[in-house]
Amino acid sequence: MSAPFEERSGVVPCGTPWGQWYQTLEEVFIEVQVPPGTRAQDIQCGLQSRHVALAVGGREILKGKLFDSTIADEGTWTLEDRKMVRIVLTKTKRDAANCWTSLLESEYAADPWVQDQMQRKLTLERFQKENPGFDFSGAEISGNYTKGGPDFSNLEK
Repeated sequence: MSAPFEERSGVVPCGTPWGQWYQTLEEVFIEVQVPPGTRAQDIQCGLQSRHVALAVGGREILKGKLFDSTIADEGTWTLEDRKMVRIVLTKTKRDAANCWTSLLESEYAADPWVQDQMQRKLTLERFQKENPGFDFSGAEISGNYTKGGPDFSNLEK
């Protein structure tokens, strides 16, 4: 019996001055460290298809145009343990070829090694989705996984 591929396992985070962000095939996660004891009423969070804005206690933490589009009505934020805000955005394009290279268009870019690891992880998730009977959770791949990996769709079956 094969174990299901855990999307969030092996997360490849991209560190930022305020916390980190990471992605799966379908979602982008933003984790912002806030002062301990922060209350939900201290948080102002605006989520739109291509924009995000977060302020805590009137201080702007994050604001700008997202790297790619998201589904605005599915974006959520939560305050966890009164010390971290987690924002979850649902990607409009949900495939391995849509690996965000940065959180915002001009800020919080992943360095080349982190970007490579993100693309590798999304390619493994794609393989799992295309081959549900196999366990790719511990798989290692190398080679062409930029833009979602090799295209096998035209091979004879």
